[in-house]
Amino acid sequence: MPYEAGTRIRLTREAQVTAGDSATRGGVPGPLFLAEGLAGTVMGSTTEGGRGQDHLASFDQHVRGHRFDAFAASLIDDLRQNVARLGAFDAGAGARTTYRVRFDNGFVLDGLEEGWLTQA
Repeated sequence: MPYEAGTRIRLTREAQVTAGDSATRGGVPGPLFLAEGLAGTVMGSTTEGGRGQDHLASFDQHVRGHRFDAFAASLIDDLRQNVARLGAFDAGAGARTTYRVRFDNGFVLDGLEEGWLTQA
């Protein structure tokens, strides 16, 4: 059941607060958890495009921060374009909606999937 902005929700499980990415995926895990049952308000949603984007993000993460000569940079750019092109074929497959939620304790988490939420 999709949630619109302004909908009151509750967490269905503990959510670890992370730095550098969304709440339920990668990033640097922090020492804080938000407890199951914590209430909040949906601030917005984003539809992410399935496996292709996940592969592209993983590719970018592996090559980010490295310096390459012109030839290697060209090869890497070609590889990235191929990954993006292959991801376009399954653009609808595995697409998911994630939510940005402001909880009653003041925390705002982005990237919460629908299965982590229930209507309050």
